[in-house]
Amino acid sequence: MRDGYEGTGPGAITPDGCAVELYSRLPVGNEPEVITAAVPEGAHILELGSGVGRVTHALLERGFTVTAVDESAEMLERVRGARTICGPIEDLALGETFDVVMLASFLVHNGDVEVRRRMLRVCARHLAKGGCVLIQREGEDYHSNVPRQRVDPGGFTVRIASTEPVGDGVHSVLAEYEFPDAVWTQSFRSRPLTKEQFEEALAEAGLRVDRYLTEDRIWVRAVPVTE
Repeated sequence: MRDGYEGTGPGAITPDGCAVELYSRLPVGNEPEVITAAVPEGAHILELGSGVGRVTHALLERGFTVTAVDESAEMLERVRGARTICGPIEDLALGETFDVVMLASFLVHNGDVEVRRRMLRVCARHLAKGGCVLIQREGEDYHSNVPRQRVDPGGFTVRIASTEPVGDGVHSVLAEYEFPDAVWTQSFRSRPLTKEQFEEALAEAGLRVDRYLTEDRIWVRAVPVTE
C-alpha cells in the first residue's frame, strides 16, 4: 500500500486503497460527455489511472482509441477493447505521443508534491503537437462540505465521511461506499489546491489552462504554454 492509503471490503485492494470489485460496480458519470465535447472525434486518448475501465469503455463506444494505464494489474484485467499498460503513472515513459492525455479521479491532488509534479510531466511528455491534457480537479467545497453523502439511483450510497489535516497542507480523506450486500471504505491523501495553486502546478510542467470545461471548474482542458 502507498503510505497513508488504505482500503477495506471484499476483493482485491489496490496500492492506493481502491477496491477492484467496488469500481466494477460503480457506473460511469458525466465524464464521457465532458471529454467528447472537448477533444477531436476519434482521438487517441492516453488514460492515466483507468481503473477497471468505467470511462475507458464509454470512450471506446464513442469511437475513441484508448491506451489505459493503471498500477493495478487486477484493475486492468477488467478492461476490454483497449491497450493496457500496468505501472505507476508517475514513472510512465512510452516514447510516443497522443492526441489527448487524461488525468482524472482527482489524481492531480496527490498529497506528495513530487509525485504530482512527475504525473504532470508525464502528461506533457506524452502529448502530441496540437493535443491537450484533460484534468479532473476536486470541487471547491470538497474538503469543507463534510460529511456528505449521495444516494445513487442504482441503490447504493457514496459518503465522504471525513477529511482531516495531517500536516504540510495534506488531508486524509475517508470515503465509504455502502451497497445492500457489501460495504467498502477507502482512506487516501489529498492536497487541496486553489485555482491559483493548480495553475501554478500546471506551469511547472509547461502547461497552462486552455479553458475550464464545466461551470464548477472541476474539468479542465490544458495545453502546452507554447501554444
